[in-house]
Amino acid sequence: MTLRALSVDDNPINLAIIEEFARELGLEVNSFEDSTDAIEYCRLHQLDFDIVFLDYVMPKMNGIEFLLAFREICATTPVIMITADDDSAVRYNALNAGATDFLTKPLDPAEFLARTKNLLRIKEYQNLVANRAMLLEREVREATREIQEREYEALILLGRASEMRDTETGAHINRVSHFSRELARGIGLDPKFIDLIYYGSPLHDIGKVGIPDAILLKPGRLTESEMELMRTHTTLGFDILLNAKSKYMEIGRNIALTHHERWDGDGYPRMIVGEAIPIEGRITAVADVFDALSSRRPYKEPWSLYRIVEYMQEQRGKQFDPQLVDVFIAKANEFWVFMQENMDIPAVL
Repeated sequence: MTLRALSVDDNPINLAIIEEFARELGLEVNSFEDSTDAIEYCRLHQLDFDIVFLDYVMPKMNGIEFLLAFREICATTPVIMITADDDSAVRYNALNAGATDFLTKPLDPAEFLARTKNLLRIKEYQNLVANRAMLLEREVREATREIQEREYEALILLGRASEMRDTETGAHINRVSHFSRELARGIGLDPKFIDLIYYGSPLHDIGKVGIPDAILLKPGRLTESEMELMRTHTTLGFDILLNAKSKYMEIGRNIALTHHERWDGDGYPRMIVGEAIPIEGRITAVADVFDALSSRRPYKEPWSLYRIVEYMQEQRGKQFDPQLVDVFIAKANEFWVFMQENMDIPAVL
């Protein structure tokens, strides 16, 4: 790979000398007599030079001013300040501005080559370290992504496990996740929290694994005692996920416990009211009820969209969070289309 150098000096003879010396090291040199043109070139092209040769005394921008501007563009490229002034104050100011080394005019070829070689070697090591860091970062990102995908997969499978004992298909949790995400977006929740709800909502009925088949699969209406037992799937779900460390399962635990609570306090299991119900539970409640009303069950035919919308409006501020009902109404047609297109597909990531 060709190494690249930037050379800035208002004297064209000095530029020619540097170009001649640099060629011995295989450097490709971009030379500028005007320091303002040079810094503008760097800003526009964002080029990462391997080394910079910089005159100290120049019109418009002197070496210190150029160096300060250059360091805003590139913090690591070595810069050799070239000056006829051996004043220690000059060197001190240059070092503070970001100079790496110094050469004194007139240039000594051997010294020029030796110092340049040393700095290029340092730059090579810097590049190796930077590339290694980038590689490690990419590997960490990839490993994190794979872990997250496995976690998503586990959440979906847990959700499907609860549905396998119910009369619903695996598509149910896929739809509820989708509706929950769209409702969360509709009220402007943070994208990261929306992601938690999307992957936590499949666990809303995980507690049904603890409900006897005679009740869970009963085709007719449940008796009061059977209904009381059915309602325990909320607390069973909470208990199943109680000690989970996953942030998705923590949200799923809240959803499992609270997705049958009502805005007016007449829900279960805790009869909590309004905004005391976690937002993830309120969201999943709307999504789950819409999906249930839209679906065919052994004890009912699917409702029409008109009837569902009418019901949701009636339950605004009663069963459901009023704000979420408003979002649902705005998205009702969109939800209905998704429902019809995803009736029997298996749940997917």
